[in-house]
Amino acid sequence: MTNSTPESTLQAGTFADAVAAWRAGALDEARARCARLIAANAQHADALHLAGILETAHDRLAARALIERALALREDPNFLVSLGLTYDAASETQGAFAALERALAINPDFSIALNNLANLYAGQGDFPRALAAFERALALTPEYASAHYNYGSALLASGDAARAEAPLRRAVALDAGSVNAWNNLANVLIALQRTGEAQAVLEHARTLAPESANVLTNLGCLLRASGRHAEAQAALERALALAPHDASTWNNLGNVLVDLFRIDEARACFTRALELRPGFANAASNLGNAHKHAGDIEQALACYRDALACERGSIGAHSNYVYALMFATEDGHTIRAAAEQLSMQHEAALLAQPVAHANMPDAQRRLRIGYVSPDFRNHCQMLFTTPLFRHHDRAAFEIVCYSSVAQPDEVTARLASHADLWRDVREFDDARLAQQIRDDRIDILVDLTMHMDGARRLVFARRPAPVQVAWLAYPGTTGSAAIGWRLTDPWLDPLDSLDQLDQLDPSGASGTSGAPGVDDQYTERSLRLPDTFWCYDALAPGLEVNGLPALAAGHDGQITFGCLNNPCKLTDATLALWSGVFAALPTARLVLMAPPGAARERLAARLAAHGVDAARVRFVGFQAREDYLRTWAQIDIALDTFPYNGHTTSLDAFWMGVPVPTRVGRSAASRAGLSLLANLGLAELAAPDDAAYVELVVSLARDPARLAALRAGLRTRMAASPLMDGERFARNMEAAFRLMWRDWCARARPVSG
Repeated sequence: MTNSTPESTLQAGTFADAVAAWRAGALDEARARCARLIAANAQHADALHLAGILETAHDRLAARALIERALALREDPNFLVSLGLTYDAASETQGAFAALERALAINPDFSIALNNLANLYAGQGDFPRALAAFERALALTPEYASAHYNYGSALLASGDAARAEAPLRRAVALDAGSVNAWNNLANVLIALQRTGEAQAVLEHARTLAPESANVLTNLGCLLRASGRHAEAQAALERALALAPHDASTWNNLGNVLVDLFRIDEARACFTRALELRPGFANAASNLGNAHKHAGDIEQALACYRDALACERGSIGAHSNYVYALMFATEDGHTIRAAAEQLSMQHEAALLAQPVAHANMPDAQRRLRIGYVSPDFRNHCQMLFTTPLFRHHDRAAFEIVCYSSVAQPDEVTARLASHADLWRDVREFDDARLAQQIRDDRIDILVDLTMHMDGARRLVFARRPAPVQVAWLAYPGTTGSAAIGWRLTDPWLDPLDSLDQLDQLDPSGASGTSGAPGVDDQYTERSLRLPDTFWCYDALAPGLEVNGLPALAAGHDGQITFGCLNNPCKLTDATLALWSGVFAALPTARLVLMAPPGAARERLAARLAAHGVDAARVRFVGFQAREDYLRTWAQIDIALDTFPYNGHTTSLDAFWMGVPVPTRVGRSAASRAGLSLLANLGLAELAAPDDAAYVELVVSLARDPARLAALRAGLRTRMAASPLMDGERFARNMEAAFRLMWRDWCARARPVSG
């Protein structure tokens, strides 16, 4: 007999105690027990292995050395998994791969090694291999909670939120205390637009971990989406107090601050996010948005380019870039090229899929028109959708609205009252919404958003309706082959000549062939409405037009110019254009809308560089609609922007009696002012070049009698014009829809079912 058994029993018992201490979280005790075991027996492979695990958080090299000593004694796949973790913690991916491959060479069915290998693949963006490895691990160990969590997380990261839900729900069923699994389940539900369920999941996660930075960050995002900005800010600031180096949280806080128009603070948040995570595409894009809000369009474009350089798959950044180009150039061909690149990159796979539509190709039947928008709410879009919806011919057209409004309001309810069918689709992902539209047998689907926030491009890319058309967001191009038509008018996109400013013949109402260089700016076929692209309802009947401010007591005839457009329209071309006006009228003043802080300082400096002293400029902030309209009562003449003219803002100015002379360009966005003025019978206020614009504005400013007469009659003139004739506009829109439908019917092939 030997006395090796007692010592062996003692060692085994001591090691079990070390493991128990480790599992109980008593790490110092576990470390001490391992040290005593190794001191007593340097060949104790299990103790060396556990000591290495315990050392990983403190000294990865020391941890690796201990595990390699254990491996020298026994080539154990468990040891190799732990060795892989030391490499992974040091971001030494090749070493981690090598260790796990050795483990799987010993035991190909080792589910832990498969799980960790899958995590490495996912970290590199190799989702096909990652998902295959997770599926193999789960086939071997179906109750493996961590693998279910990791599998669901990888599916979410790969963009497949719909499939991610099941494994994450299985993960929380197997391990109900896993805060990370609950948190990622909430992420999946957010991605699936099921925000109510997501909030319930996050509230449960908070009961498990009230001070979890990840949970607080997600909760902050949901609170923002529901309009509870103060609570969102508080949650995100608490998350940053717990995890100050989390780039995502800085990014999300920046988004809240943008919503609150605290642009300087928002820019600081996005900048901090990028410092913490260089190459963070979403933060770069959001920084671009903040710059755009501040009027720094060139900086915005640079940020969007940075975002695309970091992550070519970012459809949000790509759409932001295309939209921002509208403010920077009147070259429609440049904008088209960028929009087509967006479509090619993000929609190609969907566009390559064959589609067939079972809609009955009867040119005369009642048509189902579907309108898709996230802005059926208190938003400028309501000023244009309201008169159309109110006057649609229900006998000939059935109106279906697909609303992604995050916070429905009284305007939402008002618009819904004009629809035959109203679908709240805020919780629908793109595939589900496209299927719903197909199931609803929509004949003509109208995109009201294009490249703007909340657009559902990938719904339209699935071509759920036989005819798809872009209208209202702005008169540009989507760049998508899925959108067959765009609505415009003969002034935005003339039939004859881009140099023609008046005496246009509207008889080419449904013309689809424009002047040379016009229609080839768009991927869609352009269909010109007879009068106007817009039909406006001010929805503010109680506000009266006041007298000319320049003639009011104490003003001494001093002219006040104003521009209440978004600051992103205040390009260098615009300020250079205005400089001639202010040089000729040295006592004239200017009212501008811009967020407080650096944006105003920069605008003042840019104006000073163009000869407009800061003392002549007064800034106002972003305002509620009634206050904003009252600001027009302080303004004699509105100065238009270039190359992106005022659209809604100009209509608001006209409604309040303020004329808006315009500089006409060669893109639709730079011809919006002409379109509005022509429909008012005031095409003489449109100038073909910079010099003519300055002469026109100065002449108008020096003629207070003419100004006063214009102001007194503008609202009446507007109310009698096509711009506010909802009945006429609805008939024109319906004629356009019918023409599009007949075109499809002529080409349609019968489809069974």
